[in-house]
Amino acid sequence: MQRRNNVIFWIIAFIITISSAVYQRMTGPTHPIRGTIQMNASMVNYKLARSHGGETDHFVSIEAPDSLITANLLYKRYKTDDPWTIISMKRNGEHLMAALPHQPPAGKLMYRVIVINGIQHVSLTGDEPVIIRFKGAVPIYFLLPHVMIMFLAMLFSNRAGLEALLPQGNPRKIALWTTGFLFIGGIILGPLVQKYAFGQLWTGFPLGTDLTDNKTALAMIAWIMAVIAGRKNRSARWWVLGAAIVLLAIYLIPHSMFGSELDYSKLPQSEFNP
Repeated sequence: MQRRNNVIFWIIAFIITISSAVYQRMTGPTHPIRGTIQMNASMVNYKLARSHGGETDHFVSIEAPDSLITANLLYKRYKTDDPWTIISMKRNGEHLMAALPHQPPAGKLMYRVIVINGIQHVSLTGDEPVIIRFKGAVPIYFLLPHVMIMFLAMLFSNRAGLEALLPQGNPRKIALWTTGFLFIGGIILGPLVQKYAFGQLWTGFPLGTDLTDNKTALAMIAWIMAVIAGRKNRSARWWVLGAAIVLLAIYLIPHSMFGSELDYSKLPQSEFNP
């Protein structure tokens, strides 16, 4: 019976982990904006990115099979007084495409796509522009372990929390694994990923307001406290449950909220000015 319950608890922990990860990804500010609009008898499909990695320009592409449909791309640097730059999107088969100029790490552009069919002009996102953040390329040998180990930290955290709900539960060993995974994935690999992506190892408290860094620090503190409370064979069930709830709540906050953001006013006027 105990072995059966153990398997069931791991399955439940896995489902909670997957669900929270998908929710976090789908609600985050870097999730692409998708949709379809109708222009007379034609349909236009779009997927507008809000994040771009690497050293290249970002190509905006929409699907518009009707050759009579054209489009303009408007963009400007985020939080600046720059005028809007307007360029015509070029047709490539059934797609219309144009490039947003590459920005330095954490630089952001605001952009809109105006679809045109005769006298009909439609902005794909209405009056609200899309905001895209640029970042550096992160080596896969840092990014993949970071993602996998953070997933394991969340999985073990949920499993420890479930174990702590049992009156005779002993979550001590699972709590130690959770703390270890969180330390390696969030405190060691996380800053390395951030360094490659945005040029800084840490932008959370007290150096900045990056919510991802602050969330990681809070979760780490919660789990260290749970581990300390469980020394000398103490149960510390409520400490473990509290730490698990903290990490779960943190995972339900959209990823990359209040993330690194370049202040263009601190750059030379001509640098990265489209």
